[in-house]
Amino acid sequence: MRPLKRWLSFTDQLELLQARGLHVDDRAAALDYLERLGYYRLSGYWYPLRRIDVAASRVQGKAVRLDAFEPGSRFEDVVRLYVFDKKLRLLALDALERIEMAVRVDVAHLLGERDPRAHENADCLHGNFTKKPISKGPDKGKTPHQVWLEKYRSLLHRARKEPFVAHHMQHYGALPIWVAIEVWDFGLLSKLFAGMKYDDQQSIARMYAAPDGKAFAQWLRSLNFIRNVAAHHSRLWNINVLELSPLPKGWPAGLNNARPFFYFCLMRRLLQVICPNSSWGQRLVRLLRTEFPAAFSLTEFGVFPGWEDWPLWLNCGHK
Repeated sequence: MRPLKRWLSFTDQLELLQARGLHVDDRAAALDYLERLGYYRLSGYWYPLRRIDVAASRVQGKAVRLDAFEPGSRFEDVVRLYVFDKKLRLLALDALERIEMAVRVDVAHLLGERDPRAHENADCLHGNFTKKPISKGPDKGKTPHQVWLEKYRSLLHRARKEPFVAHHMQHYGALPIWVAIEVWDFGLLSKLFAGMKYDDQQSIARMYAAPDGKAFAQWLRSLNFIRNVAAHHSRLWNINVLELSPLPKGWPAGLNNARPFFYFCLMRRLLQVICPNSSWGQRLVRLLRTEFPAAFSLTEFGVFPGWEDWPLWLNCGHK
């Protein structure tokens, strides 16, 4: 094990960056950003500007970065990328809130007609979710529904002082599903949808023009991944997406489902159903076209040549 790197003052951090070739136009402003955002957080944004060690990359079969920066690299471009990414995260959260709320209501409306406590009733859900034990891991021996209920009850306990929760628990001892959805997070929603019966999944998937219920369940898992990245203020613009959804039939082959742009396309498609008059698509296109710093490449976000002419984005005022 190597020893941890030594502590550096903010001034020393800036001098180290300059010694490695990062140009700084405004020293006071750069110090201010280091003090407010932190060296390590910003390092993810200047990483693409670091020079590539060609020899080492050839040996390892992947890009190996040096500490030194490419000629012409500027601290101000790093800050612009950070600000761009922040606005991108806010756009993602805006879309995902609308999607989460709409799907919550659809799930609650469909299952609630069958039983007000359908989320707790195994008979209202798929047998694999309620009866098949998990075979490995910390939840081995439990069913996915049991694990889901533990998380639900934990969130319910956390919200116990909320007036609507206190009222229902005092008078009814439980929350009907159309009230319980207000306690769920996106992860709980996606897991319950995955545990619904086949016909119920299909019914909701059709509402969103998804290929089928299985695909829609994966869309929700992937979008929950994006939501967690954005909500925890992590770098989003070029992140490797770990919860992959397959490309819908007829979508451009140039789309990369391991890059964030693909999931912004999914958001766009879902918002066309949920709120077709939303300006969200126009705001995303405007952000990509006017605020992404030229020192970096949007291909790392996942855009492909001609994406602006794809019908999904054609009416977003890009021309």
